[in-house]
Amino acid sequence: MPGLLGKKLGMTSYYTNDGIVVPVTVIEVGPCRILEIKTKDKHGYEALKLGFGIRKAKHLNKAQLAVYETLKLDAPRVIKEFRNFDINGFNVGDTLTVDLFKEGEKIKVTAKSKGKGFQGVMKRHNFGGVGGRTHGQSDRERAPGSIGASSYPSRVFKGQRMAGRMGFEQVTVRNLKVVKVVPEKNVILVKGAVPGAINSFVEINK
Repeated sequence: MPGLLGKKLGMTSYYTNDGIVVPVTVIEVGPCRILEIKTKDKHGYEALKLGFGIRKAKHLNKAQLAVYETLKLDAPRVIKEFRNFDINGFNVGDTLTVDLFKEGEKIKVTAKSKGKGFQGVMKRHNFGGVGGRTHGQSDRERAPGSIGASSYPSRVFKGQRMAGRMGFEQVTVRNLKVVKVVPEKNVILVKGAVPGAINSFVEINK
């Protein structure tokens, strides 16, 4: 679906004309530059490759520098392909702005969720602990308990819920409402929460 790349700036409250307080997420959307146009004849499908942000030249290798010097564009921080754009009328180097979105329409936002680090089974899988102290356990409140049988099958099944890294997974939230568009600041206000930490990059699709 057509969409743009952006950056989550944080959450705040927005007062509607009726005086209702709405919790909103502030997202900086674009401007996104067109880096490449995929056509059906050449690539088998139609899409626009968009870039958002600016990456310092010292973080690029020579091949990447040559590509962007040929395009006469700054290297972007984030690159993503968006299909279902009507590619007619677009050229490499064009800029897409927040004007793509309108107030009141529904969007979906994809981003990496907040990373929680290495967590135990109670936080990661909502385990209840082993019995509690009243059952003769002095130090097992947050333990995972048994992880499998003994003689048979003599192994731990794949997918067994155990402690491990939690968070930092791709999450998509659908049917988010665009409450307000602020074109002069390239910002949209979206009702509700959006995955990711502050200043993390997000993908917004119509």
